[in-house]
Amino acid sequence: MSLDRHRIAARVARDIPRGSHVNLGIGQPTLVADHLPPDSGVVLHTENGMLNMGPAATGGDVDPDLTNAGKAPVTELPGASYFHQADSFAMVRGGHLDVCVLGAFQVSVSGDLANWHTGAPGAIPAVGGAMDLAAGARRVFVMMTLFAEDGTPKLVPACTYPLTGLACVTRLYTDLATFDLGPRGAVVRETHGPTVAELSGRLSLPLAGGPARH
Repeated sequence: MSLDRHRIAARVARDIPRGSHVNLGIGQPTLVADHLPPDSGVVLHTENGMLNMGPAATGGDVDPDLTNAGKAPVTELPGASYFHQADSFAMVRGGHLDVCVLGAFQVSVSGDLANWHTGAPGAIPAVGGAMDLAAGARRVFVMMTLFAEDGTPKLVPACTYPLTGLACVTRLYTDLATFDLGPRGAVVRETHGPTVAELSGRLSLPLAGGPARH
Protein backbone atom coordinates (compact mmCIF):
# COMPACT_ATOMS: atom_id res chain seq x y z
CA MET A 1 0.00 0.00 0.00
CA SER A 2 3.01 2.33 0.02
CA LEU A 3 2.96 5.16 -2.52
CA ASP A 4 5.22 5.33 -5.56
CA ARG A 5 6.75 8.68 -6.47
CA HIS A 6 3.89 9.62 -8.81
CA ARG A 7 1.30 9.03 -6.10
CA ILE A 8 3.40 11.01 -3.61
CA ALA A 9 3.50 13.86 -6.15
CA ALA A 10 -0.28 13.65 -6.57
CA ARG A 11 -0.68 13.83 -2.79
CA VAL A 12 1.50 16.96 -2.68
CA ALA A 13 -0.43 18.56 -5.54
CA ARG A 14 -3.69 17.99 -3.68
CA ASP A 15 -2.48 20.09 -0.74
CA ILE A 16 -1.19 23.10 -2.70
CA PRO A 17 -3.69 25.94 -2.19
CA ARG A 18 -5.41 27.27 -5.29
CA GLY A 19 -3.71 30.26 -6.86
CA SER A 20 -0.38 29.68 -5.12
CA HIS A 21 3.00 30.61 -6.58
CA VAL A 22 5.13 27.48 -6.27
CA ASN A 23 8.68 26.34 -6.99
CA LEU A 24 9.33 22.64 -7.63
CA GLY A 25 12.81 21.43 -6.75
CA ILE A 26 15.00 19.40 -9.11
CA GLY A 27 14.23 15.68 -9.30
CA GLN A 28 11.09 14.03 -7.99
CA PRO A 29 9.34 17.28 -6.96
CA THR A 30 9.01 18.23 -10.65
CA LEU A 31 6.43 15.41 -10.95
CA VAL A 32 3.99 17.58 -8.99
CA ALA A 33 3.49 19.67 -12.15
CA ASP A 34 1.88 16.67 -13.86
CA HIS A 35 -0.74 16.31 -11.12
CA LEU A 36 -2.03 19.86 -10.72
CA PRO A 37 -5.62 20.28 -12.00
CA PRO A 38 -5.84 22.60 -15.02
CA ASP A 39 -8.13 24.94 -13.06
CA SER A 40 -5.92 25.08 -9.95
CA GLY A 41 -4.63 28.56 -10.70
CA VAL A 42 -1.23 27.48 -9.39
CA VAL A 43 1.65 29.40 -11.02
CA LEU A 44 4.85 27.37 -11.19
CA HIS A 45 8.15 29.24 -10.88
CA THR A 46 11.53 27.93 -12.02
CA GLU A 47 14.93 29.03 -10.76
CA ASN A 48 16.24 29.40 -14.32
CA GLY A 49 13.70 32.11 -15.04
CA MET A 50 10.14 31.15 -15.90
CA LEU A 51 6.65 31.69 -14.51
CA ASN A 52 3.59 29.60 -15.35
CA MET A 53 5.45 26.44 -16.30
CA GLY A 54 3.20 23.57 -17.35
CA PRO A 55 3.56 19.77 -17.08
CA ALA A 56 6.54 17.85 -18.45
CA ALA A 57 6.90 17.94 -22.24
CA THR A 58 6.82 14.70 -24.22
CA GLY A 59 6.98 13.71 -27.87
CA GLY A 60 6.38 16.56 -30.27
CA ASP A 61 5.92 19.04 -27.41
CA VAL A 62 9.63 18.89 -26.50
CA ASP A 63 11.47 22.15 -27.13
CA PRO A 64 15.18 21.89 -26.23
CA ASP A 65 15.18 25.58 -25.28
CA LEU A 66 12.28 25.20 -22.86
CA THR A 67 13.40 23.41 -19.70
CA ASN A 68 13.08 23.60 -15.94
CA ALA A 69 15.99 24.17 -13.56
CA GLY A 70 16.91 20.48 -13.82
CA LYS A 71 17.21 20.73 -17.63
CA ALA A 72 14.12 18.52 -18.12
CA PRO A 73 11.84 19.60 -21.01
CA VAL A 74 8.64 21.29 -19.92
CA THR A 75 5.60 22.95 -21.44
CA GLU A 76 4.36 26.49 -20.95
CA LEU A 77 0.88 27.62 -19.97
CA PRO A 78 -0.94 30.69 -21.35
CA GLY A 79 0.58 33.81 -19.84
CA ALA A 80 4.01 32.23 -19.26
CA SER A 81 6.86 34.70 -18.91
CA TYR A 82 10.65 34.50 -18.95
CA PHE A 83 13.32 36.54 -17.19
CA HIS A 84 16.92 36.61 -16.02
CA GLN A 85 17.97 34.10 -13.38
CA ALA A 86 18.91 36.98 -11.09
CA ASP A 87 15.30 38.18 -11.22
CA SER A 88 14.14 34.65 -10.48
CA PHE A 89 16.21 34.53 -7.30
CA ALA A 90 15.02 38.02 -6.36
CA MET A 91 11.48 36.59 -6.37
CA VAL A 92 12.61 33.75 -4.10
CA ARG A 93 14.56 35.94 -1.70
CA GLY A 94 11.84 38.58 -1.68
CA GLY A 95 9.32 36.16 -0.17
CA HIS A 96 7.08 35.96 -3.23
CA LEU A 97 6.72 32.15 -3.25
CA ASP A 98 3.85 30.61 -1.32
CA VAL A 99 5.21 27.05 -1.44
CA CYS A 100 8.32 25.23 -2.55
CA VAL A 101 8.58 21.45 -2.87
CA LEU A 102 12.03 19.93 -2.32
CA GLY A 103 13.64 16.52 -2.07
CA ALA A 104 15.83 15.59 0.89
CA PHE A 105 18.45 13.20 2.25
CA GLN A 106 17.28 13.86 5.82
CA VAL A 107 14.60 15.88 7.58
CA SER A 108 14.43 16.33 11.34
CA VAL A 109 11.22 16.15 13.36
CA SER A 110 11.54 19.89 14.03
CA GLY A 111 11.72 20.66 10.32
CA ASP A 112 15.47 21.00 9.70
CA LEU A 113 16.41 20.15 6.10
CA ALA A 114 19.52 18.41 4.72
CA ASN A 115 19.37 17.91 0.97
CA TRP A 116 22.69 18.82 -0.63
CA HIS A 117 25.47 16.55 0.65
CA THR A 118 25.86 13.13 2.30
CA GLY A 119 29.63 12.82 2.20
CA ALA A 120 29.38 9.86 -0.18
CA PRO A 121 32.63 9.12 -2.08
CA GLY A 122 32.62 10.70 -5.52
CA ALA A 123 29.66 12.96 -4.75
CA ILE A 124 29.83 16.53 -5.98
CA PRO A 125 28.06 18.58 -3.30
CA ALA A 126 26.21 21.67 -4.51
CA VAL A 127 23.60 23.38 -2.39
CA GLY A 128 22.39 25.41 -5.39
CA GLY A 129 19.19 27.37 -4.90
CA ALA A 130 17.80 25.07 -2.22
CA MET A 131 19.05 27.27 0.62
CA ASP A 132 17.34 30.30 -0.93
CA LEU A 133 14.09 28.38 -1.37
CA ALA A 134 14.21 26.95 2.15
CA ALA A 135 14.61 30.45 3.58
CA GLY A 136 12.46 32.42 1.14
CA ALA A 137 9.31 30.35 0.57
CA ARG A 138 6.41 30.83 2.98
CA ARG A 139 5.91 27.06 3.26
CA VAL A 140 8.38 24.26 2.49
CA PHE A 141 7.10 20.81 1.57
CA VAL A 142 9.47 17.85 1.21
CA MET A 143 8.78 14.66 -0.72
CA MET A 144 11.03 11.62 -0.29
CA THR A 145 11.04 7.97 0.69
CA LEU A 146 10.85 7.51 4.45
CA PHE A 147 13.80 5.11 4.48
CA ALA A 148 17.05 5.01 2.50
CA GLU A 149 17.94 1.98 0.37
CA ASP A 150 19.86 0.48 3.31
CA GLY A 151 16.83 0.86 5.58
CA THR A 152 18.16 3.90 7.44
CA PRO A 153 15.40 6.34 8.48
CA LYS A 154 15.44 9.68 6.68
CA LEU A 155 13.11 11.31 9.21
CA VAL A 156 15.41 11.73 12.21
CA PRO A 157 15.60 13.40 15.65
CA ALA A 158 18.44 15.62 14.36
CA CYS A 159 20.09 15.74 10.94
CA THR A 160 23.60 14.32 10.68
CA TYR A 161 24.20 15.63 7.15
CA PRO A 162 25.11 19.28 6.43
CA LEU A 163 22.03 21.46 6.78
CA THR A 164 20.28 23.39 4.03
CA GLY A 165 17.93 25.20 6.39
CA LEU A 166 16.82 25.26 10.02
CA ALA A 167 13.20 24.60 11.06
CA CYS A 168 11.98 25.35 7.54
CA VAL A 169 10.04 22.20 6.55
CA THR A 170 6.38 22.34 7.51
CA ARG A 171 5.15 19.15 5.87
CA LEU A 172 6.82 15.90 4.81
CA TYR A 173 5.32 13.58 2.18
CA THR A 174 6.70 10.04 1.98
CA ASP A 175 5.81 6.67 0.54
CA LEU A 176 4.56 5.43 3.94
CA ALA A 177 3.03 8.49 5.63
CA THR A 178 2.52 12.24 5.57
CA PHE A 179 3.76 14.30 8.53
CA ASP A 180 3.46 17.83 9.88
CA LEU A 181 6.76 18.96 11.40
CA GLY A 182 7.61 21.68 13.88
CA PRO A 183 8.25 22.49 17.54
CA ARG A 184 5.86 19.71 18.63
CA GLY A 185 7.85 17.14 16.65
CA ALA A 186 6.41 14.88 13.96
CA VAL A 187 2.62 14.65 13.75
CA VAL A 188 1.20 11.99 11.44
CA ARG A 189 -1.52 13.27 9.11
CA GLU A 190 -2.13 9.95 7.33
CA THR A 191 -0.41 6.64 6.75
CA HIS A 192 -0.10 4.49 3.65
CA GLY A 193 0.11 0.93 4.90
CA PRO A 194 1.71 0.76 8.36
CA THR A 195 0.07 2.00 11.54
CA VAL A 196 1.41 4.96 13.50
CA ALA A 197 2.72 2.57 16.15
CA GLU A 198 4.54 0.50 13.50
CA LEU A 199 6.09 3.63 11.99
CA SER A 200 7.15 4.87 15.43
CA GLY A 201 8.92 1.57 16.07
CA ARG A 202 10.72 1.53 12.72
CA LEU A 203 11.80 5.16 13.05
CA SER A 204 12.62 4.91 16.79
CA LEU A 205 10.74 8.19 17.18
CA PRO A 206 7.71 9.27 19.19
CA LEU A 207 4.96 10.16 16.72
CA ALA A 208 1.77 12.05 17.46
CA GLY A 209 -1.46 11.40 15.58
CA GLY A 210 -3.36 8.27 14.79
CA PRO A 211 -5.37 8.48 11.56
CA ALA A 212 -6.81 5.48 9.82
CA ARG A 213 -4.60 3.83 7.28
CA HIS A 214 -5.15 4.80 3.63
